[in-house]
Amino acid sequence: MNTIEMTNDYITPTYNRLDVVIQKAEGCTLTDEDGKTYLDFTAGIGVNSLGYNHKKWVEATQNQLSQLQHVSNLYYTKPAAELAGKLCQKTGMQHVLFVNSGAESNEVAIKTARKYGHETHKDKHKILTLKNSFHGRTVTTLSATGQDIFHKYFDPFTEGFDFIDADEPKQLLDKADDTVCAIMIEAIQGEGGVVPLDTEFTEAVSKVCQEKDILLIIDEVQTGIGRIGTLFAYEQLGLKPDIVTSAKGLGNGLPIGAVLFGEKVADTLKAGDHGSTFGGNPVATAGANIVIDTLTEEFLDQVKEKGEYLKAQLEAIDEVAAVSGLGLMLGISLKSQSVKDVMLKAKEEGIMCLTAKDKLRLLPPLIVTRSEIDEAVACLKHILTVKEKETIT
Repeated sequence: MNTIEMTNDYITPTYNRLDVVIQKAEGCTLTDEDGKTYLDFTAGIGVNSLGYNHKKWVEATQNQLSQLQHVSNLYYTKPAAELAGKLCQKTGMQHVLFVNSGAESNEVAIKTARKYGHETHKDKHKILTLKNSFHGRTVTTLSATGQDIFHKYFDPFTEGFDFIDADEPKQLLDKADDTVCAIMIEAIQGEGGVVPLDTEFTEAVSKVCQEKDILLIIDEVQTGIGRIGTLFAYEQLGLKPDIVTSAKGLGNGLPIGAVLFGEKVADTLKAGDHGSTFGGNPVATAGANIVIDTLTEEFLDQVKEKGEYLKAQLEAIDEVAAVSGLGLMLGISLKSQSVKDVMLKAKEEGIMCLTAKDKLRLLPPLIVTRSEIDEAVACLKHILTVKEKETIT
């Protein structure tokens, strides 16, 4: 029985997998068990920020693994302490709580907001999120997710959430009443189709939060850790969050989540308010330290430049209707062709990409080179041009 057959027989089928078995990887290149190589423009869905087999990251995680693979949070470990210090120093946030994933990071943010609301105003408990948002797949983070497609079969949901349109500031004003303790947003709605928030709306959110003592939670699980050319996306939007959630790219392949707390909520959570068995795992945080150390100002400027270059190359393709997103987080709208068909054809041609709603989604490792960008764009252009001619014929 081969790997695909064993997977289909024994692993619960919650993923629509492609018929490829990845065996190893290097840089931005994946290799399957038959030796075929693929240029990876998915990065494990925005996770492998430094690509594959990054020398310093591998050395750090291997060295830590040989010393201590895990110890409970009843004790202190140096890698977690160092990582927390770096995150706070780079952002101006006050405290960090390490957890396992993006969904758990968002759970912690929700719990913190509600505790803050109860302690300061007694009746503040509601959290406003955006239509078309995505915050995770637990029952509570699904409750916060503003897409009906994710809500089938799993009700009743956690109460205390309401949804607003990102392009209607007036709706925000109407719903931000005295029961609202927090507004939770993504700077760019990833699973919602790589849709950035506009300045008018983010300015309205900031104003409402300041005037009504409402916490601002920014979900940076996909946009954070250099993905759009700054450590966090909120820096480019002029926002000052009270809570930032992070995961994915911070671990570069190992499970980790991090919740950053600003001054207003720095001391809200106390002993026993949340626990996470593997949160702050020494191997994961040792690797994450390398990720943060790599994201220098020069490195992040290069991410911006490569993102602008990639976007311009894509926009020059006739079949491309529009390109959304920032940095190395881009969504491609096509004029007439199926994004799923194009994604599958790209895989056959040796380019791995993703979809998000009705768009092709690109999330390459941050170390991707211009020549690799050129290779991916040439492949997509060929696929789209050939299909366009076939359609005309």
